[in-house]
Amino acid sequence: MPQIQFETLDRKIIIRIKDRICETPEELLNSSLFRHIVKEAIIELNKHDSYLLAIFPVKDAGREEINILIETFRFLVKMPAALVPNVVKESAPFFKNKSLFNEFVEYIYNYWRNFDRFIICESPEGTVENRPYRVFNNTVEHLTHLVRAVYRDIQENITGEHPNIFRQVRAGAEIATIAVPQKLPFRSSVYKKLDAVPMIRQVLLYPPLILNPPMNKRTGKYEKITVNPLEKVSIISNEWLCYPAKVGSLIIWIYFHQKFAELGFSLCNLFELATGKDLERKPDGIYCFGVDRSSIEGLGSSFNIFHEDKKNDVLVAACPNDDEFGYFGYLKKMVLTLHNAIMMNRGIFPYHGAMVRIILPKNKIVTVLLIGDTGAGKSETLEALRDLGKDVIKDMVIIADDMGSIQIDSKGQALGYGTEIGAFLRLDDLRPGYAFGQMDRAIIMNPNKVNARIVIPVTTFEKLNTGYPVNMVLYANNYEEADEEHPIVEQFVNVDQALKIFREGTVMSKGTTTSTGIVHSYFANIFGPPQYKELHDQLAQKYFNAFFKKKLFVGQFRTRLGINGYERKGPEEAAKALLELIAK
Repeated sequence: MPQIQFETLDRKIIIRIKDRICETPEELLNSSLFRHIVKEAIIELNKHDSYLLAIFPVKDAGREEINILIETFRFLVKMPAALVPNVVKESAPFFKNKSLFNEFVEYIYNYWRNFDRFIICESPEGTVENRPYRVFNNTVEHLTHLVRAVYRDIQENITGEHPNIFRQVRAGAEIATIAVPQKLPFRSSVYKKLDAVPMIRQVLLYPPLILNPPMNKRTGKYEKITVNPLEKVSIISNEWLCYPAKVGSLIIWIYFHQKFAELGFSLCNLFELATGKDLERKPDGIYCFGVDRSSIEGLGSSFNIFHEDKKNDVLVAACPNDDEFGYFGYLKKMVLTLHNAIMMNRGIFPYHGAMVRIILPKNKIVTVLLIGDTGAGKSETLEALRDLGKDVIKDMVIIADDMGSIQIDSKGQALGYGTEIGAFLRLDDLRPGYAFGQMDRAIIMNPNKVNARIVIPVTTFEKLNTGYPVNMVLYANNYEEADEEHPIVEQFVNVDQALKIFREGTVMSKGTTTSTGIVHSYFANIFGPPQYKELHDQLAQKYFNAFFKKKLFVGQFRTRLGINGYERKGPEEAAKALLELIAK
C-alpha cells in the first residue's frame, strides 16, 4: 500500500504522499481515507435520519456494518450484484432495494466531491520537482480516473446498466503541488523553525475552482511592531507550506497554514512562483499566514502585524488562523504591505492602483496609472475601456492591477512597475459575461455572498517588471457626481492641488471591508504609507514634482462606482472620456 497521510479540516481534505497514490481499485477501497469518507458520510446521514440508511439491516450502522459495506464494494467493483452475496453473505440486505443502494453510492461519491481536495507530493531528497509532469500524471490524473472508474463500475454492477451520459467531473484532487523543504539563508536561530516547511515548486490546478473560505471581507490596520513575531510563534512543519512569490522585483516567502490551504494555493493565480536562482537569494520578506492567535496576542493593537528586522534586512509578518482572517484579502494585502515598506526604504514610490499601457494607431503609446482605494473603479474602468475601445485601441498591456511602484530614471522619467500577474476582482462590478469569459482559468471565492471575488491571471511577470514610461497619473474618484464644473476627467494645475486630493484618499466604500460610506485613507493606500508617513511624504513630494516637471497629465477621473445606479454606467462613461482624451 502507498504511504498516504491525510487530514480533514472543515470542508477540506489534504492528502500528503511520499511516493505514489492508490493505483488500483483494491488499494483505493482498502485505504484509510476511503474508510474515513464512508464513516463520515454515514454520520452525516444519521444527523438527518436519512432514508438512505435503510440499506443497513440495523438502525445504527457501526463499525461492523461499515466493514461489511466496504467488503461488498471490493467485490462489487469487479462482479455483478447478483454474485456478491455468494462471497460476502452479510451483503444480501444491501441488494434488497438496488435503487436505494445505488442512490447511497451516489451520495458517498458526492460527499467526497463536496470537499476541497488537495494533494501535496513531498520528497525530502528533492527529486520529484525535476519531473513534475510525470509526478502529476501518476498521482492527480491517475486518482481522478481511478475514483471515477470505481464509482462507475460499482453503479453499473448494481444496476446492470451502462450510463448513456458520462459527466467527466473532477473526482480526484482539485489542486496538487510538488513541495520540498528549503532552508532560509539566515544565521539567526529564530528562522530555523521554518526550515522544515515544504516549499512549493510546482502547482497543478483544475479551474474553474469555486471556493468558500470562511470570510468575505477584511478589516483592521496593518501595524508595524517592534518584536519579530517569529520569536513568539510555533511552527509544526507538516501543517504548513511555503509559496515563494515574486512580488515585482522582490521575493517574499509566504508560509500558510493548512487551515487556509484554499487561500494559499490561490496565490498561484496572483503572484509568479519564484524558482531557480530566485530561491538562491535571500528573501526580502517573510509572511506566516495562519499562526496561533495566542502566540501574537498583545504584540500590537491589531493582528495584522509586521516587523522590520534590520539586522537580517528582512520584513517579517504574521496573521492568526482564526476564521475571521480566512479571506484572501488578508493574504494578498499584507504581502503588498511588505512590498511597499521595502520599496519606500529604498527610496522608491509605491502606489495602490492599476497601470495599463495603451497602444493606439500610428504607434502612439499612452501609459496610464489609475491610483485609488479598493472599490474605486480602477479595474472596472479598464475593462470598460477595453470593450469600448476595441475598434480604436490596438492593444492594452496590463502592468499592474492593484499595486506597484514608480522609479525615476537618470533622465527624470517616471517608470512604472507592477507587483502581481493576477487580479482579485469583485464579481458584482464586472460587466455582464466577463467572469464567464475567464472561467477556464478562474478561482472564484464565495460566489453566493456580498463581495464575491474572482482571482485570474491578467499579465505576465516580464510585463510588470519591465518599467514603462508613465504618461498619465489619475486619482480614481468614485463618490462625486460629474457635471460641467466637475468633468469626468479633470487635470490638476499644480503639485499642491494634486497632493491634496491624493493625500486625502477619499472613497465611497463598496463593502470590500467592514467600512461603509465615505472614508479617507492616506494616499488611498493603508498598505505601508501610513506606517512610514514621514518617509512617504518626502517621496510623494519628490515624485509629484518630477511628474509635473516632465509635464505628465496628473488629475482625477470620476467613476461614480460608489453612487447607486452607476455601478456599471459610471466606469463605462469614465472609460469613454478617458478614451477620447488619449486618442486625440
